[in-house]
Amino acid sequence: MVGGMAARTWIEPVVAGAQVASSFYDTGLLLVVKNYYNQTNSTAPAHLLEDRQQKAVSDFYIIYNLVLGLSPLLTAYGLAKLGDKKNRKITICLPLLGYLVSRSLLLLLILLEWPIEVMYGAAALNGLTGGFTTYWAGVMALGSLSSAERRRSLRLIVIELTYGMAGFLGSIVSGHIFVHSHISYRQGTVLVACSIGCYAFCFLYSFFVLKVPMPEGTCPASTTHSRLKDRDQPDSQLAEDERTAGSSGSCEDEGRGPLAPSKLIIAMLFVGAVLYDLAVVGAMDVLPLFLLKKPLSWGPVEIGYGNAAGYMIFITSFLGVFVFSKYLRDTTMIIIGILSFSVGILIMAFVRQTFLFYVARAIMLFAVIPLPTIRSLLSKHVQGSSYGKVFVLLQLSLVITGVATSTAYNKIYQNILDWFSGFCFILSCVAGCLSIIPISIVAYKQRSTSGSLEILAE
Repeated sequence: MVGGMAARTWIEPVVAGAQVASSFYDTGLLLVVKNYYNQTNSTAPAHLLEDRQQKAVSDFYIIYNLVLGLSPLLTAYGLAKLGDKKNRKITICLPLLGYLVSRSLLLLLILLEWPIEVMYGAAALNGLTGGFTTYWAGVMALGSLSSAERRRSLRLIVIELTYGMAGFLGSIVSGHIFVHSHISYRQGTVLVACSIGCYAFCFLYSFFVLKVPMPEGTCPASTTHSRLKDRDQPDSQLAEDERTAGSSGSCEDEGRGPLAPSKLIIAMLFVGAVLYDLAVVGAMDVLPLFLLKKPLSWGPVEIGYGNAAGYMIFITSFLGVFVFSKYLRDTTMIIIGILSFSVGILIMAFVRQTFLFYVARAIMLFAVIPLPTIRSLLSKHVQGSSYGKVFVLLQLSLVITGVATSTAYNKIYQNILDWFSGFCFILSCVAGCLSIIPISIVAYKQRSTSGSLEILAE
């Protein structure tokens, strides 16, 4: 019975289901948009058709990503604060409801042949209900509450692994579903319907089944009361009791954080996360367009396999954290992940054949490590009651950066199509390398702080 109750605190079923749904939706939206602009530009000469299609799809995603990224700014912080005070499930359930309704609009667009601009309204609805910004901050808060500090990096990367494996499976299947499901007259109907079904499951599970975990290592109330009753014991006996409890780790206070958290460390972690996210978002936003054009000219199945290869990085990153965390500091793991991504994306700039794409993806095997490890470090410098607010502030910073980066990269990509289409990937390599600087400052500050604590202890 106790095991069953513990299982109800696992956030992984929601993460897995939502990511499968998202994979279906992302593939469906990209190919529906591509087909829409193919029909719109069907009268154009053959030699101009691909360029016009690329620019039209790019322009659509510029507006779509702007609306999707900026609309959560109005509600995300308020929802996170409400979740911290009332119930953390608010930051999970409300965004999932928004996903469910907004994704249904794509299905109606396919069936009723609505104009593609309807999806801008769907993006706004998704954002106003919290969107990924609030949802992922809520997931990370629940994950942090259910883990001890010493194992938090591993706990959060397990959640990322679940996210990645679900995305891998969804991406593999999505291209085949899109190609082989011809419902009467509209392609993509079954794919989007499957996405909606997965979101419905996630919402119902999170609303009726999911339980908010108690912070790992919290002292039971009875223990606290007994200490108050025994306050008349000699000081030496109380000190001995405290040492015993501390050595056993049974009453570790996960919510307190350090006595004097360093504002510089917190600021540098934010800067490092923003710079690294800038590099990743910029590259990943133009990558689908890069794959659709010559010389690769990928179709639905190839795109599905390409997305799946990207999700394999979640497995290798998990294995990296599992091994590295035994021997290396968090900051060292973050730098390894940044270098892995930067080298891989530099190779991607020169990809002209399919096998080289997979070589570049293979080199990015630790690219997922930085962000969850940065979140783990942040959680060790703030109080547990503020997890939701801090994580949503970080997520909002990443979203704002992502929106600006997406717009800039898409415009740059449009202007260098006839010159060097991989130039955006070189920019991402540079941004990734720059993110190492603030993380190195954090590593230096942590070493100097730990050294001071050792001297005080002596």
